[in-house]
Amino acid sequence: MIRNQWYAVLESREVKTGRPVGVTRMGEKLVFWRTADGQVVCMSDICPHIGAPLHKGKVKQDRLTCPFHGFEFDQGGQCQRVPALGTAAAIPRALRTRVYPTHETHDLIFIFWGEADQPPTPPRFFESIGEDFSYASFRQHWPVHYSRMAENQLDVAHLPFIHASTIGRGGRMVVDGPLVKPDGEDGFSLWVYNRLDDGTPARRAEDLPEPERHPFLQFRFGNIWHNWISDDIRVFIAFVPVDEENTLMYGRYYQRVVRLPLLRELFNLAGKLGSIVIANQDRRIVSGQLPKKSVLKKSGEKILPGDGGILYYRQRRYELKRAAGQEE
Repeated sequence: MIRNQWYAVLESREVKTGRPVGVTRMGEKLVFWRTADGQVVCMSDICPHIGAPLHKGKVKQDRLTCPFHGFEFDQGGQCQRVPALGTAAAIPRALRTRVYPTHETHDLIFIFWGEADQPPTPPRFFESIGEDFSYASFRQHWPVHYSRMAENQLDVAHLPFIHASTIGRGGRMVVDGPLVKPDGEDGFSLWVYNRLDDGTPARRAEDLPEPERHPFLQFRFGNIWHNWISDDIRVFIAFVPVDEENTLMYGRYYQRVVRLPLLRELFNLAGKLGSIVIANQDRRIVSGQLPKKSVLKKSGEKILPGDGGILYYRQRRYELKRAAGQEE
């Protein structure tokens, strides 16, 4: 995982007031809870005293209470009460648990997984998905590193094979491009030009005209992706890292075609079920890819021009890891 990035890690509905939630994200045991005014707090789930799971405790007066010995931790992770010492005792500063900054938007909870106490600008969602869209969501576990899952959704050459019965119908096997362009410092956009084989070789990205329409795919670091199917239908995925070999897909089918409440829910459900079918087609193959994690250098893989989205992702990922002082 890349340090010093915002990652979508939960849906807002998963963290309710008064109920701590323990999860593994980024290879760490974390606990999420809400203050009385609804703000989300994310901290290490391991009590610094003797390692009890904090998520089994309770929230009272905007403090998280350890279930083992009653230690109380504030929103900044500092212990404010140790019952065994008495109310008048000074609290050791070492009784502190790590806290990660959070940001909540579009019914998603992001954490800034890094060293900064004051993180940079909050993460960008996809601006073209406005409040007039409704959605149905789903979640899947994939036994892969999140980078493999992200690359799968940037791979335009696999469509007529894995998805021959769904979105790959039509046999458009020749990949012109694809065309990839940066979208700010935190993301990039991709235009797809797959076609039938008419006897002419695939064109490289530099030979393609400038696009006249919106991008087909968008990715933003750390871990969110957007498929711009049409102006009124979209698919969103957050590739949520659990650890080095496991990832959760938080998927959403967005639409603004149907707006009447009951019909809207039925339409969204149908879109969600279709998205799950497509995801399962991918999961069957991606789960067997080796190595589990993708890398830019010394992977042994033979990258082709049609893998432009994958290559751009790997290059940018490599640059961000170097900037964060990490090895690939």
